[in-house]
Order: sequence, then C-alpha cells, then structure tokens
Amino acid sequence: MSAARYTDEELLALSGIQHFCFCRRQWALIHVERQWEENLRTAEGHLIHKRVDDPFFIESRGDVVISRAFPLVSYSLGFYGVADIIEYIRSENGVSLPGHEGSWMMRPVEYKRGKPKIDERDEVQLCAQAICIEEMFDIHVGRGDFYYNEIRRRVPLRFSDELRDRVYSLSDEMHDIFAKGITPPAETSRNCSLCSLQNICMPKLTKKSPSVRRYVRKHMTEACVEDV
Repeated sequence: MSAARYTDEELLALSGIQHFCFCRRQWALIHVERQWEENLRTAEGHLIHKRVDDPFFIESRGDVVISRAFPLVSYSLGFYGVADIIEYIRSENGVSLPGHEGSWMMRPVEYKRGKPKIDERDEVQLCAQAICIEEMFDIHVGRGDFYYNEIRRRVPLRFSDELRDRVYSLSDEMHDIFAKGITPPAETSRNCSLCSLQNICMPKLTKKSPSVRRYVRKHMTEACVEDV
C-alpha cells in the first residue's frame, strides 16, 4: 500500500487530472478560479454519464458483478472522486464481495463521449482510479477499460509502470499549482477550439502578455535613445 502524502483537506478532484493533462490553464480556471462554461461536448458527456451514475444500482452478469458510481480516494495521489463503473470479476486472487461467494478482481471502466484520444488524458484518469482502488483495498489492478460512445466499443488499458509514474508526476504538479493559487499562461494549440472555456481563457491575449521586467527594459531603452 502506498504511503499517505496528503490529508483530507488537501484532496483534489480526481477527474481534474484529465483537464490538467489536456491543458494546465483549463484545469486552473476550473479548479483554482472555479470558472466553468457548458458546451455541446460537456452536455453530451453529462447525458452519457447519467446512465452509469447510480450508486445504488448493482447488477450481475454471470461471473461479473457491476457496481456504478463507485467512490474513490487516494492519499498518496491526494485525489478523491468517483469511478463510473467497477467490475468485479471472479478470480482466485481478489477481494471478498458481500452477498457473493469467492474472491473478485476489481476493474475500473470509464465511459467517454467521443473516441480514443491521441494524447494520454484519458489514460492518466483511468490509471489514477486504479491507484485509488489499489490503495483502498490493498490489491493490484493490472488493467481497466474505456467505453467510447462514438465508436460503441470497449478499449482496454494496461497500467504500466511508466503510466503510473506519469500519474504521480501530474499529481505533484497539480498540488503545487493549487497550493500557490496560480493560473498558468495559455499555450495555444488546436485543442483550444475544443475547449469549453475558450471565451474565458482568451489564449491569444494571455499568452502574449509581456513580463514587467521586459516592459521596463523596453521603455528604458527607448528613453535612452530619445536622450541621445
């Protein structure tokens, strides 16, 4: 079991790691400045998750038991959140499950509105869920699954050591920025057109803001030229 590094008061929303990986400024606008705008993509995402976000609904399908809206916490990552679905799969090694005989392996399943991404924003979120499960139940979670609504199928993910290290690195950076209350400057990219906070962020303006030192140096130089 991983050692605790954060307290209850320092816990951040686990779902934020996806925002942070996508754009640090977007994450800070949402989680530090508490700003949010709804767009078509976020609205569709809410509708898709509405189907799975029922913590009182548990179903069995043969050797698989499904639990929805499963609460998660990790004091090594400093995250709290909810897994869309936890699948309990009958296994020789695993956890006990009330009302069911034997041992059960736990596997997180995350529902997504679109299709697989070219970056790792989805992967770090699902891996963070797995780390929470491991810490809470003292077990190993080797893989999880995505269900992408656009392609209507599952995509498996193995939680490699490299991916786990990436999750811890992002967690450290998130906690550092949150503690300092910093909103990072914009880094413009093609992702900006997909962002629900584009009107708040104003990336073209915030990225080009000059530093005070450069501003003073520029005007001092101009003044010296005029004196000559």
